[in-house]
Amino acid sequence: MVTSLFTRWSSQLQQHSQRPAYLLIADFIAEGINSGELPSGCRLPPLRELAPVLGLNYTTVTRAYAEARRRGLIDSRPGLGSFIRTKASPSSPTAVSIYEMTMNAPVEPEGPAIEEAIRNGALNLFNSSDMMSLMRYQDFGGTAEDKAAAMHWIGHQLKLKNEAEILVCPGIHSVLVGLLTLFKRKNGAVCVSNLVYPGIKAIASQLNVRLKAVVCDSEGPDPFAFEALCKTGGISAFYVNPTLHNPTTITIPAGRRMALAEICRRYNISVIEDDAYAALTENRIPAFAELMPELTWYITGMSKCFGPGLRIAFVKGPDKQSIQLLSGVLRALTVMSSPLTNALARQWINDGTAERMLAAIRAEAKVRQKMAAAYLAGLNYRADINGYHLWLPLPKMINSHSSDVAAKLREQGMSVVSGVAFCTDNNPPEALRLCLGGAKTRLQCEDNLKTLAEMLSDPLHFASMAI
Repeated sequence: MVTSLFTRWSSQLQQHSQRPAYLLIADFIAEGINSGELPSGCRLPPLRELAPVLGLNYTTVTRAYAEARRRGLIDSRPGLGSFIRTKASPSSPTAVSIYEMTMNAPVEPEGPAIEEAIRNGALNLFNSSDMMSLMRYQDFGGTAEDKAAAMHWIGHQLKLKNEAEILVCPGIHSVLVGLLTLFKRKNGAVCVSNLVYPGIKAIASQLNVRLKAVVCDSEGPDPFAFEALCKTGGISAFYVNPTLHNPTTITIPAGRRMALAEICRRYNISVIEDDAYAALTENRIPAFAELMPELTWYITGMSKCFGPGLRIAFVKGPDKQSIQLLSGVLRALTVMSSPLTNALARQWINDGTAERMLAAIRAEAKVRQKMAAAYLAGLNYRADINGYHLWLPLPKMINSHSSDVAAKLREQGMSVVSGVAFCTDNNPPEALRLCLGGAKTRLQCEDNLKTLAEMLSDPLHFASMAI
């Protein structure tokens, strides 16, 4: 049961010697839940197995599991062991798992018009399609019709001429698994920001791909720090989330993109451009795939700009040969993307429903960002009016670890994740990512923001969790 995840905890414990080990282990469990490495129901190693791996005594690990139970992260069952817990929010009319509360979900526009358009589009598809053809195996990468729709959607950010450059895939996450599988063959590390999408951390951990952290400033990855890593050699790729960065909300400006692209070209470093949020913003900034198409894998999709249930991604590779390589890897991993999902996405793109949904999400995000600005006035947080998440460093008077604060806020039904989940340089910030899309309604979002502001203004709410 002791996997590479738990072995990694051992080295991390040595790097954070000032914080009690039992609290760090509880932090690691929270981070594993946030990254997806510890899914709901996952059984944790028995105490007597984990203690020697971590170089700790039995009592300390027992205390760590007790702390994780106190935070609501795990359940322990006599004779069976300890398991990652699934929680329901008392403020929600439906059960909401802790996993859902840690995901960056898009806001859901209110009103029946959008839902009716989605339903009508699906009905039109099923009434006019050869349904049996959608139940058969298909070549990986999508049909010509799927690719034409993908090119239209990618056109929000990147103009393409040839559908042979495109693959239609079952979600951005699966594409990242495929790409890191390819880059692992080069035995090099992948450069990432010092704060990064937890999914890439989980994938790298599963594939045993080394990640090298690049320090960032207010414009994104620092070119000098990035080039210093490139000079050391052994770097095979640079993963970047350039638009509405998760978690910091930064959109890398054109000048910084050009500087980073020039470094990649100089050292022949491939770029994995995860542009999941590109369609949300109306600011047109050249993509890395435009600045250096010969080295860039451009990825976007519809999960963050339509709905997470629509698991579909569109990929443009550096060249035809590279696309064929990725296609082979993804075919082995996923066989194909679902023809039904492809057809639904194609229908909604072609009939204009996807554009209406996107416009409605943008409008709702702006409303909720304005609400956040009102309730969080005076707090030092970062946000983008086009996005639906924000990055909130904890006020100095809150003398508690961000993992503890996040757990307490999730008990109140808020979609909050600790900065530790995003950290790649073993120096986690005391900060939170708040997803405004976690609240299903505008009223619930306002209630959450009000509660958050009140709790952060009164340190007594977190006094019992002080470090």
